[in-house]
Amino acid sequence: MIAFPSSVIHIFLQHILAAFLIRFKMYLQAKAGGLKGGFSACKRLDLHGIMKFMSDGRAHDEQTIKRYTELAERARRTYSYTYTGFHSPSGAALAYRAADEREIRMWGGTEGCERVVIRFGREDDLGYDEEFPIRIIHIEPKSGKFADKLSHRDFLGAILNLGIERDRVGDILIHENTAYVFILDDIADYVRDMLENVKHTAVRCTDVDEIPEEAGPKLIREEISVASLRLDAVIAKLFHLSRTDSKELFDREKVFVNGRVCRNAEYAPKEGDSVSVRGFGKFDNKGELRTTKKGSLVLEVDRYSV
Repeated sequence: MIAFPSSVIHIFLQHILAAFLIRFKMYLQAKAGGLKGGFSACKRLDLHGIMKFMSDGRAHDEQTIKRYTELAERARRTYSYTYTGFHSPSGAALAYRAADEREIRMWGGTEGCERVVIRFGREDDLGYDEEFPIRIIHIEPKSGKFADKLSHRDFLGAILNLGIERDRVGDILIHENTAYVFILDDIADYVRDMLENVKHTAVRCTDVDEIPEEAGPKLIREEISVASLRLDAVIAKLFHLSRTDSKELFDREKVFVNGRVCRNAEYAPKEGDSVSVRGFGKFDNKGELRTTKKGSLVLEVDRYSV
């Protein structure tokens, strides 16, 4: 019988537990309609349901990777770019398991978008470049005086109620009770012509070439001091978390560096790295500024704020 070191067994069990807790939370969220429902779900929890939900999640990831692989192979075979719909950071990160990173480019319509379209194909191989099939629609109340207070959820719900799939719609930027919606080109005209109301508010939809500066993500330049150049320390400092809570984000695969899942809490962020932490925000590392007399490192970061 092979004797494994206790440290290896400990790490293995940590990964199993982390994966179980993630799927367990998703299972409860799927079954529960709120806090009260969550308690009820806990009482009637069945192991079969949890295992099925975990299996469904893995199967979905494998299906996504298979689809990405097909798109990458088609791009090589036809010498033309292929595109996905819009994906969240976790979905987009799976692309690196399907193709070489040199064949992959991601874009959401403007800098700082969370949801992105993935393009497969290398410009060096194809001999040309082309724009992503993304349009911007501006949605605004016809009468601001009588308009409801509209939220991101209201605009998204109105669009999906037209029969549009979620992956056809990217980020929605809200500015002064209007929305700038990034949307795939093939359904942009339909949404623009058919969307007439958001909640009880009559709206008009128009194409725009770009979003105004005041509507886009805001970059806040900050200086933070950390004891060591570790990503978990930077995240803890920037988002006011304990180191334990920060490390847990890596186990739960909530941290992305330049579009890839980062599981290494000790990763030393490089100048120019773009870091996204699901549920907390996104920042760009601008590099080290100086070392304090006590030996701490002072970093400069640009934090995104919508």
